[in-house]
Amino acid sequence: MTFGFASSSTASLSPPAASANRVLEPAEWAAAGIPLLRNPREVVSGLHARHHPKPATAIVAVLDPDERLRASASFAARPAPADGWMLRNVLLSQLRRVIPHDLRRRTPVRTAVLLYCREGEGRWTEEDGAWMWGLRDACTLHGLRCGAYITLTGEGWRVLSEGRGGRRPNARSAPEPLALSTAPPPPPRAGGASSEVLRATAR
Repeated sequence: MTFGFASSSTASLSPPAASANRVLEPAEWAAAGIPLLRNPREVVSGLHARHHPKPATAIVAVLDPDERLRASASFAARPAPADGWMLRNVLLSQLRRVIPHDLRRRTPVRTAVLLYCREGEGRWTEEDGAWMWGLRDACTLHGLRCGAYITLTGEGWRVLSEGRGGRRPNARSAPEPLALSTAPPPPPRAGGASSEVLRATAR
């Protein structure tokens, strides 16, 4: 099962003129208690195989407690100032497209992770800090746990603030066959609005 690509119509939104850039520094991200992925390479390889990202492509994915992929969306990140407010709106729009919110739960169960394919080196940039701020805020507004932020460059992939990474996949490598990268997620349960949303975004 492959999850749908969602082309963002909100990426061109501009924040209010009075708003300051919202960026998380690596130390702030590390102190936020972001849960560690048990098998980051499997997550990265699975998303790479499903979405075939090129530079300036972002992939937001929702994982269940067993780190199985429940939904994902990829979209082009249009050039814009590094501002977490704007990126939060883009991410929230994508999450709403692919999976129902969990705001009724007292404690978040599912986790959202973000993979950003870009040029340059894998180390932190101000743009990464804006994506981190946006991911954290979008997760709060959608009832999800904020998960890992991963860069994918020509050097390979890197989970920022964790020191974990690898050379493959990278921004230039061909995707592995999906069956080799990760097992497909289980089909959604029949019936109800939630399954209708998942069914509409899976192909």
